[in-house]
Amino acid sequence: MEHEREKSPLPSSLYTEEYFRTACEGFDEFNSSEGEQLSRRLNSAFSLAQVGPGMRILDVGCGRGEILRHAANLGADAYGIDYAAVAVSMSRQVISDVDGVTPGHMGVSQADAKKLPFPDRVFDRVLMFDVVEHLHPWELHEALLEVRRVLKDDGRFIVHTAPNIWYDRFAYPVVRRLRGAMGQGELYPKDPRQFLVSINEHVHVNEQSLWSMQKTLRNAGFKGKVWLESPPQAWGRSPLDVMRRFVFTTPPFRWFFQREVFAIAAKS
Repeated sequence: MEHEREKSPLPSSLYTEEYFRTACEGFDEFNSSEGEQLSRRLNSAFSLAQVGPGMRILDVGCGRGEILRHAANLGADAYGIDYAAVAVSMSRQVISDVDGVTPGHMGVSQADAKKLPFPDRVFDRVLMFDVVEHLHPWELHEALLEVRRVLKDDGRFIVHTAPNIWYDRFAYPVVRRLRGAMGQGELYPKDPRQFLVSINEHVHVNEQSLWSMQKTLRNAGFKGKVWLESPPQAWGRSPLDVMRRFVFTTPPFRWFFQREVFAIAAKS
């Protein structure tokens, strides 16, 4: 852990409005609706929290702020923190557009996930969507200890992170070679972090697997369920589609080809 501390946190200047509007998960839906709609991935993660009236919700790394808006629409008091000034500004704009209309209250602060500005045991749910991969292991451990501190004893911690590191390390090279043989190699760069969203090469420092996420949560005093998912797939009848369906649905291959990591945890 001391060796890991030599890795400095990513500078907040990497997280610009352009990043949140062109690269951060859910940007298409946000740009078209200014937060009224959630992407499939964010909606899947948010639905796991089962937010209800009267709850107190904390969104760690709240980004653009749309999760706060959706939690407040369900009658919860929703609070967000982000260490990027741009994110705080965007979130405040999103919640100011609806403040006084939603049943629940909303608030945003600029803060470090490793030093949450809240007292002990105050939140029913803590959410961490697409944040884990941006924190070095030592940072993530400290952030999870803070999450555990502010979470109520009967509260729940919901995590989404992507990509599954086993996909990048082991499955992606196979996919790249196959696509290259099909004449599509230019679409698949050697570094999977450059695939589709090239900035991930600079901001992804700690992707997880099913097992590493379980271990990381356990080491911070959590117990719960961790699993893998992927975007909905269109399965055809071609030999390639038959093979894709097999590797996406059959252990142990699915552990390498499923792209997204989800978790629901409680204090152990």
